[in-house]
Amino acid sequence: MHKPTVSDAFMAFLQETPEYSKTWMEMVQKLDAANALDAKTKTLAYISVLAAAGMTSGIPFHAGQARELGASRDEVVGAVLVGLPAVGQVVVQALPAALAVYNEA
Repeated sequence: MHKPTVSDAFMAFLQETPEYSKTWMEMVQKLDAANALDAKTKTLAYISVLAAAGMTSGIPFHAGQARELGASRDEVVGAVLVGLPAVGQVVVQALPAALAVYNEA
């Protein structure tokens, strides 16, 4: 089974700025708890947002989470590409990172 990993940049954030990262993680957890979406849907939606924003470094971690939550390869591809009409081909840059989680199995 895939073990989600975080990017080097995020790991540096966690290790080098403990007060900031603790505050950040508390906020993320509160926002997550306030969201009415189920975990799988929320994770797929987050992948869409990351892809649309061009933030590919977070894609492997969240694609791994989606997989662990039962998302199929096609669902993750769909999540990456859902923003294609709105933001264009920037989302395509996230495909390799998202698919790597499924290709390694």
